[in-house]
Amino acid sequence: FPIFENPYPMDIHESPVTCTEYLADCPPDLIPVLYSVGAKHKKQGYSNKEWPINGGAWNLGAQTYPEIIITGHADGSVKFWDASCITLQMLYKLKTSKVFEKQKVEGKATAEIVEDDPFAIQLMHWCPESRIFCVAGASAYIIVYRFSKHEVNAEVSSLEVRLQSEIEDIISPEAEMIPPFPDASSQLPSLKDLSGSTNTMTSVGTVKDSIPCLSVKARPLRMPPGYQADLVIQLVWVEGEPPQPITSLAANSAYGLVAFGNCNGLAVVDFMQKTTLLSIGTADLYGSTDPYQRQPRSPRRSKQFAAGLTELSDGPVSLELERCKSPTASDHVNGHCTSPTSLSCGSGKRLSSADVTKINRRGPSKPPFRKAQSAACMEISLPVSTEENRENSFSHSRSSSVSSIDKESKETITALYFMESFVRKNDTAVSPCLWVGTGLGMVLTLSLNLPTADELRQTEPVTASPSGTLLSLKGAVLTFACLDCTGTLIHPPYEAWRDPKNNTEDSERARKRKLVMHSPSSSQDLAEHQFAIVCSEKQAKVFLLPSQACLYVHNITDTSFLLRADVVSLCSSVCLACFCANGHIMILSLPSLRPLLDVNYLPVMDMRIARTFCFTNEGQALYLGSPTEIQRLTFSQEMCDNLQDMLGVLFTPVETPEAQYRGFLKGLFGGTGGTLDREELFGEATAGKASRSLAQHIPGSGGVEGVKGAAGSAIGELARARIALDERGQKLGELDEKTARMMASAESLSKHAHEVMLKYKDKKWYQF
Repeated sequence: FPIFENPYPMDIHESPVTCTEYLADCPPDLIPVLYSVGAKHKKQGYSNKEWPINGGAWNLGAQTYPEIIITGHADGSVKFWDASCITLQMLYKLKTSKVFEKQKVEGKATAEIVEDDPFAIQLMHWCPESRIFCVAGASAYIIVYRFSKHEVNAEVSSLEVRLQSEIEDIISPEAEMIPPFPDASSQLPSLKDLSGSTNTMTSVGTVKDSIPCLSVKARPLRMPPGYQADLVIQLVWVEGEPPQPITSLAANSAYGLVAFGNCNGLAVVDFMQKTTLLSIGTADLYGSTDPYQRQPRSPRRSKQFAAGLTELSDGPVSLELERCKSPTASDHVNGHCTSPTSLSCGSGKRLSSADVTKINRRGPSKPPFRKAQSAACMEISLPVSTEENRENSFSHSRSSSVSSIDKESKETITALYFMESFVRKNDTAVSPCLWVGTGLGMVLTLSLNLPTADELRQTEPVTASPSGTLLSLKGAVLTFACLDCTGTLIHPPYEAWRDPKNNTEDSERARKRKLVMHSPSSSQDLAEHQFAIVCSEKQAKVFLLPSQACLYVHNITDTSFLLRADVVSLCSSVCLACFCANGHIMILSLPSLRPLLDVNYLPVMDMRIARTFCFTNEGQALYLGSPTEIQRLTFSQEMCDNLQDMLGVLFTPVETPEAQYRGFLKGLFGGTGGTLDREELFGEATAGKASRSLAQHIPGSGGVEGVKGAAGSAIGELARARIALDERGQKLGELDEKTARMMASAESLSKHAHEVMLKYKDKKWYQF
């Protein structure tokens, strides 16, 4: 027998959630479109009958804008949820692992040997207006998706990017900064793939180079309506070193560019021409303005990868030798859970002899690995139970904040943002640029040179080059934003969505792109300046562009660090929302950075909270309170006032139906008349005496005088009720008498009619 389809979403934890995104007040046509393409992918074989349980109702309340939640999972799937009006309904499911081959070695999938979850989603970027969707996976890859309503069969384009840092160590000019220990990888002779490679070393002495972690399917793929893969970008092995996890991701549909970075450097890819524009180490972004002294890369390092496994217990081994697992695997270091968001390469701690012995027990099949962690300044120590390791640890999540207290050997790219802004101090007009934030609190800008004519976009080359602009903050950079001179948020330009597979339109019209740019206010044309908002783990700054003067500074925390920061709109204005590791939620005004709210909401006792917490517009936020539950919260007073109106009711009120009307003739000739219960009308039940079984004591609010007043009013009401009942009884009695007289008259009429009938019964017609 077919089963009923469950109308309520109960499969949030079908695969552990590794990252989340929350969008409020998005375009209203997105939810119907996603639902229509998602309905075609639903499982078949369910019963055609409706869900048998009914009752209750949802209240719409005053909220009118649509909301969408996106969850990335450990198996590589992405789910879109409709979160409008308190309800939660799955709209669409995307499986990102379908573009990769499932190669097997000795009867087992290679991905299972090298990593638990090679397709786990680390980062997501979604542009609702252009419907461009990008994901970054645990195996150092990025997939760019385009939305289409038509099914296609096509090959997926792939691009390999080589990112290598030529700098070994950083020596800060600060006196208190201690140089880190030598990189642990120099003591490792050979490594398996860190992030799920399906290519293993064939023999001792072979160094992997320019090999991606996963293999993209070379044959044409059937892609159903919805999000269809347009380009797969993969980082490759470099001289025996596996690619480091991606820590930051940004894309812009108007520019046709996607940028990403890790602890080795930054890469910018043109996904329209499917070419790599820039692949550069972090130190090379500074040029001659580098504030740090860096040591060049050791030439012996790559050779030692091919020397074969040696004894690890002979010398000190860095703490970062522990294998970097998937976002859902355990990530404990001496009782500490390191950050997902900050990936540093090389820590100053060392393993004890007992730890070294444990590493040696792994055998040749699971050699130790060097973790990737970001720059910054702290380590968070949280209690994590063994049974929740898959959900709680977040070693590969968003690139920013929970960082190690030890200084790292590489500077991680932690934040990226495309915008139209002033790139240099002497600029007189805005131009396309890319803002880059690092784990050491440095902010750099890249100038983007795009073709002016849209017809030349597919053929003319695009260039991206460092501009020399350099700003600094405390702690790893988390987020960017840009305001005009009136304090209005400047949204990055985007390309209006058009179906790339729609053949019904004219060919020239279909090829023409419709770009939507931010329209500056009239006052901005005169002032010609902008406000750049930059927030790090420790502080927030507002810079005036193009002069790059720092207007406002706010030190958010000195004893803790931020896990998440977002610039959101609220009540026709914008503000900076921050979530701190000590549990505080802080709201700052923009651009003045005045504290508006500071609430100790939720201490971060679970890594899952830090991994999935995110803010959105209209004063809302969410996080995963448990592996199976999404917790939403609001810091908007308007939302709090309307919360009770938005909650649903379990029981739906139904009016009592009226008694059926009995006509006079039906009562007269029906044979039996209705009976009146006089005791019910005039007895003690209606005379003011309550049943003993229903008696209830209700304490009064006043004293004796209040009781006397209440008693007097109650007696008066009872007297009026008794008088009304008496009048009703009198009227009923009159009605009963009138009914009796009518019945007697009817019997008399019937008797006379019977006599007349008998009288003329035997007479013929001619006798009348």
